[in-house]
Amino acid sequence: MTEQGEGEGDPAGESQRRRRHLRVPVTEEEGHQIEALAQQTGLSIAAYLRLIGLGYQPRSVVDLDQIRELVRVNGDLGRLGGLLKLWLSDDEKLANFEPGKMQRIIHGVLTKIEANQEELRTVAGTVLRVRSGTPRPKKPPRS
Repeated sequence: MTEQGEGEGDPAGESQRRRRHLRVPVTEEEGHQIEALAQQTGLSIAAYLRLIGLGYQPRSVVDLDQIRELVRVNGDLGRLGGLLKLWLSDDEKLANFEPGKMQRIIHGVLTKIEANQEELRTVAGTVLRVRSGTPRPKKPPRS
């Protein structure tokens, strides 16, 4: 297992008061898993194990990234819905388009909304898989 600085992840240099070290034997696989989990939370291995040992559940930085992505996609959905509502409620704008063209535009907006909804479901599923410890899939390409 990689050695990391004792002070990493410690607020206000609290490591100065920590003089007692506990030895925890682990297998090679367990060591790699602990390192990966500590890295996901943005903590040093020592800070991560200390928090776990004291009963805290550190939050994964991966979750925060995914939450930001969910917020972004949700914002896109809101903007697209607002655009559609604006177009459908403005009779003057609707009168300027032939019915076939308007139908294609509305269909295009609905298709984009459906794509964003699918992206939202994918990201939400990824967050749930990360929380449960299963590997996360690669990000789908943005359209």
